[in-house]
Amino acid sequence: MRLPALPPVRGPLSRIVQLGYTTARLFTQNGLQNHAAATAFYFLLSATPLLLLLSYGLTLLGQIAENSVPATILLAALYEQMRLDSLTELGFIPSQTELTAGSVGLVTLLLSSRGLVNTMQGAFRIIFPAREKRSFVGSWILPLVVLPLLFALMGVAALAQVTLTFLGQNDFIGTGNARVLQVLNSLFGFAMVWALLFTAYWRLPRRHPPARVAAVFALGAIASLGLLLVLFGAFFELENYLSLYGALGGVVFVLIGAYFAFLLLYFWAQALYAYGKADIIALEKLFLSHSGDGDPLERYVFADSHPLMEKYGQIHPAGHALIEEGDTSHTAYFLCSGHAAVYKKTEAGRRRLNELQQGQLFGEMAYLLNEPRTASVVTESEVTVLALPPQILEELMQHSALLSRRIIATLCLRLERMNAERAA
Repeated sequence: MRLPALPPVRGPLSRIVQLGYTTARLFTQNGLQNHAAATAFYFLLSATPLLLLLSYGLTLLGQIAENSVPATILLAALYEQMRLDSLTELGFIPSQTELTAGSVGLVTLLLSSRGLVNTMQGAFRIIFPAREKRSFVGSWILPLVVLPLLFALMGVAALAQVTLTFLGQNDFIGTGNARVLQVLNSLFGFAMVWALLFTAYWRLPRRHPPARVAAVFALGAIASLGLLLVLFGAFFELENYLSLYGALGGVVFVLIGAYFAFLLLYFWAQALYAYGKADIIALEKLFLSHSGDGDPLERYVFADSHPLMEKYGQIHPAGHALIEEGDTSHTAYFLCSGHAAVYKKTEAGRRRLNELQQGQLFGEMAYLLNEPRTASVVTESEVTVLALPPQILEELMQHSALLSRRIIATLCLRLERMNAERAA
């Protein structure tokens, strides 16, 4: 028995469905899961020298704590809240570290940071394709400064949170005051991570998206990352992960968490790109569906063309001249409904060349050849068309190789027909 067809999705929900479908498809086609794995690996390499630096810092802090009460409180807070004794026993943190090891860790951090940023830039070049190249400063020097600075800021925020928790639990500043300060510190950490994601989504693409749109997608990314952190934290405590699997298992756990985190980061970046290309992608699917291409799922997802109609749609009565021969306009048209005819001026008068049917794209020759209109198009019934400016047609052809081939093939047939008519 044949199942009944599902009703098409309409209204704002259709845009969300189209965005989600396009994002998932582009994400898979671009192989971003592999880029997420590479980025997580470099992230782990960047975190390893941080542990060496942390060990060196703890040694130095222990020396200062011999004569400083605040340093003593800070050292106690670190060991109690971060369970540094257990991490040292499991091999995460070396028990003794010399100054030279700390220097080597800093150099390793700088080099691994470069690899981390390089993989992220590579992923963003695939997500946001562009022909322009970055400057030497933006590509090499800034990442070596920005990423260590980011790690330092995150470390300060984490250190403040640990210290406030310790002070509150031991009633140094009062539980209520400690909670208020913890909330403020959490908001600061949230704002810092959001600012980082916003900067990445806004500035890393060579063609910068609108700042407001980038801010919204950065907010979605940090919300999903927060949910991921909560789920991983719950699993970490529930399974008593370190006790079961030891240091190596902990490293694998961190690597898996980083992999999923970068998956989410790249997914939201891909969604940002898909959002900016929403009209182009919808136009491509509309044109291909009229020509019989595209799978049934795509035809269902992109069945709602009302957003395109609201932005580019025009309705004209019978007898209206959409295009005048000799005109210098470069607007292309897609015939959604109705009929139109193509006419050309001759010595004997206006001659009817052919008829345009629903689903045909016309008027693109003037833009592609950068010449005046070679013929007139007059409606023979009431028609609904999509009027596409030159920049939209250009983006459409850059985005879809299949559609570009169709347009070029149609153009070649028209030129061949025109040459045959001239020869006759």
